[in-house]
Amino acid sequence: MWERIRGRCGRSGLDKVDLYTRGTLYSLVWLGVAVQSALSLTRPVRASAAPWLIITVCLLAVAQGVHATRMTSPALDTYLGRAVAGSGQLLCGGALMAVNLATTVALAESAGPDGFPDLWVALGGAVLPFGMWFSLSVRRRTVALAHAILLAALCGVCALVGGSERVFDVLLSVGFWGGWTVLTSRCSAWTLDVMWKLQEARDVEARLAVAEERLRFGRDMHDVLGRNLAVIALKSELAVELAQRGKPQAVDQMVEVQRIARASQQEIRDVVRGYREADLQTELVGAQSVLRAAGIECAIEGTAGTGLPTPVQSALGWVVREAATNVLRHGDPRRCTIRLGATADSVVLDMENDGAGAGVAMAGAGGSGLAGLRERLGTLGGSLDAGPAGNGLFRLTATLPVPRPRTAPLPEER
Repeated sequence: MWERIRGRCGRSGLDKVDLYTRGTLYSLVWLGVAVQSALSLTRPVRASAAPWLIITVCLLAVAQGVHATRMTSPALDTYLGRAVAGSGQLLCGGALMAVNLATTVALAESAGPDGFPDLWVALGGAVLPFGMWFSLSVRRRTVALAHAILLAALCGVCALVGGSERVFDVLLSVGFWGGWTVLTSRCSAWTLDVMWKLQEARDVEARLAVAEERLRFGRDMHDVLGRNLAVIALKSELAVELAQRGKPQAVDQMVEVQRIARASQQEIRDVVRGYREADLQTELVGAQSVLRAAGIECAIEGTAGTGLPTPVQSALGWVVREAATNVLRHGDPRRCTIRLGATADSVVLDMENDGAGAGVAMAGAGGSGLAGLRERLGTLGGSLDAGPAGNGLFRLTATLPVPRPRTAPLPEER
């Protein structure tokens, strides 16, 4: 036991509370032993009772204390759901308590009517060690039933042996001390259980925060590198073709590849630092430039993107970036149209191209791009739809609610 206590010293605050709770229960166990032994050795008892009975009661009290000390910590673990109490230990502890109680009653009878004036306190001390760990090892109903059976049995024995005057002492001692023991031990264990659950909840919260950060990092890396790598691959192929034809424009294309690669490095640093945000207007211009460089005519319609809140603009900027990347990767369209529209409380972004066949394959590919966009929009209460729109068109629609600006109250309303 003491090795376990020393092993817990110097740990976290919760472990110190655990140590304090277990130490309190150990102290209560030996308090019962000390009370019973001290009352059995008082002068009236020594003067009138048989010495061998006094020694037997003290030895039984110490033996019960040793056994209860060994069982208190496992009983607390049982209450916390970390162990299961053995029926053999329960029977052994109950039998030891019963023998101790019977011997204490016999000592009182040997001392005579006035020889053991504090019998009711001594009986409570005999009940306390076993009741302390027994109440933590079984359910409340079982504790109440065992308490009632013990009271009935002791009252019956005392009525037969010592008369009705002993019955009141037994009811007072075993009833009060037994109930106090159960209440104290279970309240202490309940408090420790609440603190353990609070600690577990904090651990789960920390793990969820780490998992959420990993998801954000993976989503941002996909969104950042997806389009840039597609553009680098496209311009590299174009540079190779121009170089094979002896065109000087190949150098310009490779310079552009170098610029995009350096920009990608900075964007990756921003993702790692956790403050990467996409600007809607920048992404619209970038998508139009990239698609036109790939031979796809791109038109932007509407000006609803101006004046939007920063989170809404950022989310729509990621939608434009991912959609343009998917057009380059999965489709071979000739035209792409980006429309921005607004209603009283929402903004709608449509990206439509005439590569419907490849678009369907992209939507059903099960990649992380569209799923990441849905996560981004979902955190802001938005939605994302992607699918064929008829006439050989493929359409991606993102809808986001726009929070209304708060207006200052009128003077008379203040």
